[in-house]
Amino acid sequence: MEELTHLDEQGNARMVDVGDKVSSVRIATAEGFIRLEPKTRKLIEEKLMKKGDVLTIAEIAGVQASKQTAQLIPLCHPLLLDKIKVVVQLDQQGVYVASEVRCLGRTGVEMEALTAVNVALLTIYDMCKAVDKKMEMHGIRLLQKTKQPL
Repeated sequence: MEELTHLDEQGNARMVDVGDKVSSVRIATAEGFIRLEPKTRKLIEEKLMKKGDVLTIAEIAGVQASKQTAQLIPLCHPLLLDKIKVVVQLDQQGVYVASEVRCLGRTGVEMEALTAVNVALLTIYDMCKAVDKKMEMHGIRLLQKTKQPL
């Protein structure tokens, strides 16, 4: 029976016990978007932002963040991740970010996928904030999570 609370008998916060679960291939995908002013989009496209190549740096930031999820989210289990893919694409309205995370484990990787997207978007925001005061992040969501028995 799956536990419904993250509190122990004394009312203290704790991680959910996944020790009795069978290891499975766990995959999660997530996405998000940041709306940009046309001038900001052009600077990114032409790689003229002062802080560097926004799209490449955002992808790397997303990968790094995914690996650090358990350090950022207090009750997340630390996981050995097998795959982290972050795709950052410029479009007419801004930048679309998608992630896919996979591991062999006893708990899902949706938090790692969402963390990758969020930090990639925050990296874009940070790199563009000097030239764009109207940036807006939205549509951050989990697209899919699966577990496949071995």
